[in-house]
Amino acid sequence: MSDFSIFDGHNDLLSCLWAEKSFDGAAFFNGRQGDLDLAKCRAGGFAGGFFAVWVGGEPGTGPDPMATYRAFPAIDPVRAERQTLEQMAILLRMQAARPDAIRLCRSVAEIAAARAAGAIAAILHIEGVEGIGENLDALHVFHAAGLRSLGPVWSRSNIFGHGVPFNFPASPDTGPGLTEAGIRLVKQCDALGVVLDLSHLNEAGFWDVARLSQNPLVATHSNAHAITAATRNLTDRQLDAIRASGGLVGLNFGCAFIRPDGIKNPATGPEDLLRHLDHLLAHLGEDGVALGSDFDGTMIPDFITDVSGLPNLTAALAAHYGAGLTEKLCWGNWQGLLARVIG
Repeated sequence: MSDFSIFDGHNDLLSCLWAEKSFDGAAFFNGRQGDLDLAKCRAGGFAGGFFAVWVGGEPGTGPDPMATYRAFPAIDPVRAERQTLEQMAILLRMQAARPDAIRLCRSVAEIAAARAAGAIAAILHIEGVEGIGENLDALHVFHAAGLRSLGPVWSRSNIFGHGVPFNFPASPDTGPGLTEAGIRLVKQCDALGVVLDLSHLNEAGFWDVARLSQNPLVATHSNAHAITAATRNLTDRQLDAIRASGGLVGLNFGCAFIRPDGIKNPATGPEDLLRHLDHLLAHLGEDGVALGSDFDGTMIPDFITDVSGLPNLTAALAAHYGAGLTEKLCWGNWQGLLARVIG
């Protein structure tokens, strides 16, 4: 069991449960092969985080998954809306079945209450909002249902903007910025108190959000481009803008985004994560860095393996940074950011 409670910036449990046809979420409670289930969360000290809804592409339309440059085609918005609702419903059913184990939280007060009750505190997030039309009606409905965070794009284009493709070594400056619909989306998210996640947005879109949004800039699961020159990572100039806004970056555990060689290789040690954390802390300060694992959505280093291995990471953090900063990285900094955006 970890000495630290973890609040994590990103996982893909809901889309995995949907793909596994566990529409009531029972696999989470009963045990599953993926990175997250209840027993593993308890063992690892995982006490909360952002639970992402993500809709995959059409079968057979994606690029070679082993290709260096991975760009993805747009998806059908009707299917995206349906699957978005279906994945959101999984979390609602999980809460209804086991409120002692997991709760959908709409505020930091609800997160604190869930933690006090021993339940996992879940912030509902959508990663790539193809299920929201340009009139934004669905955004308001989803917000009323508990949505508190979204990424306008995943690594593909949609009506709001352009996702950064997976490439290494390469710049995140891969195309144009937000569309007119994307500009309206940013303004409505600010008005509603919805976190705007910049993790999969290209650089031009990032700067559009920086110009338009009054809220802190957030990348829930990204790393330092200066250390690993993947398109999914953030340049020093982007990190400096995030700090100036009072924002935050959650460290992605994905091997290809952590290793200096950009290779998907699970033989990735804590020193690789610490190298990124040192760089992020130098640019963002001690209040601007947290964790954003990408559990169930990426290759996790062998020394962690899944959520039950988080004590191996927190031990490395505590040895390197001390207990006080480790607690902020694991829990406190996300709470501070959420207090400033969702209340």
